[in-house]
Amino acid sequence: MATYPVRTRRWTRAEYDRLVDEGVLQPGDPVELLGGELMVAEPQGSPHYTSVGLVEDALRLAFGPGWVIRSRGPIALDDESEPEPDIAVVPGRRRDYRAEHPARPVLVVEVSESSLRLDRERKGSLYARAGLDDYWIVNLASGALEIYREPVPDASAIYGWRYASRTVLPPEASATPLAAPAASILVSGLLP
Repeated sequence: MATYPVRTRRWTRAEYDRLVDEGVLQPGDPVELLGGELMVAEPQGSPHYTSVGLVEDALRLAFGPGWVIRSRGPIALDDESEPEPDIAVVPGRRRDYRAEHPARPVLVVEVSESSLRLDRERKGSLYARAGLDDYWIVNLASGALEIYREPVPDASAIYGWRYASRTVLPPEASATPLAAPAASILVSGLLP
């Protein structure tokens, strides 16, 4: 019996968008394009969904007018990546993004229950490669907020980049987004 090597197909963001436009992928399908690969997103249990809403509420207060807090919306990182983070903060108004998805969020937040490794390693490397300066993970398993900053090249990382700075904050601590330096967000306010 002949054996053949396993081959995978890489996708571009244009091809991914065409799959959506042609109805192959439906709005709401739990699929993201990460580094040319179609990935199935983590299902949202009640704690996850509650935390996403709490993060969204807290960031709306922290950033105020002139900022859009996008929940589960695509961001156009590069030619092979269109992730849908739990929360992305972008400048402007909602209608500014009616023609295309934003590409340069000032803050990306993932809420993690069972996808902690994916969020730390794969998405962290992807966001670092895109030069996103502020990446947060609400870690539901440990009840903490992980803050990643300072993207640096690293050949051993999945996408060749990682964050040089990682800070883990307990529930009683407060966090300040880089793009909203006057804001102080209590970590416990992000946890269900």
